[in-house]
Amino acid sequence: MRAQASFFVVTAVLIGLAATAAGQGSPQDYPQWRGQNRDGAASAFTAPKSWPETLTRKWKVNVGEGYATPLVVGNTVYSFTRRDDDEVMAALDAGTGKERWHTSYAAPYTPGRPAAAHGAGPKATPACQDGKLFTLGISGIVAAFDAVNGKLLWRTGAPVEHPFFSAASSPVAEKGVVIVHPGNYGPLTAFDANTGEIKWTAGDGGFFASPVIANLAGTRQLISVTQKNVIGVSVADGGVLWQYPWSGGAGGTMPILSGETVIVSGLNVGVAAFKPTRRDGKWMAETVWETKDVSMYLSNPVVIGDNLFGLSHRASGQFFALDATTGKVLWLGQPRQATNTAVVKAGDLLFLLNDDAELIVARSSRTGFEPLKRYTVADSATWAQPTISGNRVFVKDVSSLTLWTLN
Repeated sequence: MRAQASFFVVTAVLIGLAATAAGQGSPQDYPQWRGQNRDGAASAFTAPKSWPETLTRKWKVNVGEGYATPLVVGNTVYSFTRRDDDEVMAALDAGTGKERWHTSYAAPYTPGRPAAAHGAGPKATPACQDGKLFTLGISGIVAAFDAVNGKLLWRTGAPVEHPFFSAASSPVAEKGVVIVHPGNYGPLTAFDANTGEIKWTAGDGGFFASPVIANLAGTRQLISVTQKNVIGVSVADGGVLWQYPWSGGAGGTMPILSGETVIVSGLNVGVAAFKPTRRDGKWMAETVWETKDVSMYLSNPVVIGDNLFGLSHRASGQFFALDATTGKVLWLGQPRQATNTAVVKAGDLLFLLNDDAELIVARSSRTGFEPLKRYTVADSATWAQPTISGNRVFVKDVSSLTLWTLN
């Protein structure tokens, strides 16, 4: 009788995991890079009536090296890291941090000198869709795992020549394909989600920035930054619809959407906004505004209403706000705030996780920087985007994953 009861409990758990992984998600799910819509939004966060003096640490687990953001799907946390010479996908219980399974493959890698300080752990965040997890390893290996049991479904071989600066473009999944700039600075590539077969390629000269999928002028398309252009690509067949000249080859932000306006930035090139449109059957991309007063390198901004908030690399790290419709600088914060900040939005709030493990909660103001609370959330550097799900804050530092809660 006891064995039968145990069987039913295990079966129920597995059915629940499978249903969640298959896409029956909740508003608290955080299934890909920068959240459900890849726009930096927290998942189902509700602000407390009063902010606690400290966050409550529920658990801390050593998961391995890397900057990939942890994913939350149902009651499972997925972590993609490096352990020794292997890249490892692991599933943890969200409530306890206990590992349910992990799957690894050999991926020896030595980063080039400019990237050596950031280690050999993966930089790209996985994507979870239709019961599968898709990853891009630091050397450019693309892989797919079963989200329920961790089985390695397929993976590509390592590039003959490893990317000098390491691969960092987070994949996006849509309608049976997973799309990413693999890591050899080659074209945007769509892989069949079930087999790993290449379905199409588009553009060339891919770099760090992650792509985003959006509806523009009534057309479903993928927007990505290459070393010479920003391109709009048909998700269906990989056809390049339009391109916008952009000298972001030294690295910069992913495309950020404000309505149907696309905003991009890069190292020492300022910020530009442009709008792709289709007239008489032809696509074009026209500049809406530009500014040189703010420039972003590694830190992706967020749009709240008509405002753009983020960290400029100028002045050794400076928080800012721009009017997203005109490009007007609304305010510039104090200099030397951070080398990098992961920016998350939740309603009218900003969560700013600096690379020194300080998490700042601030109001999204048009008149100036308005911090509400500051918390220390790790003992080592925090370059990964935090995962905010409900009142839970999952923080990945150099090698550990910690769950903090707002009580």
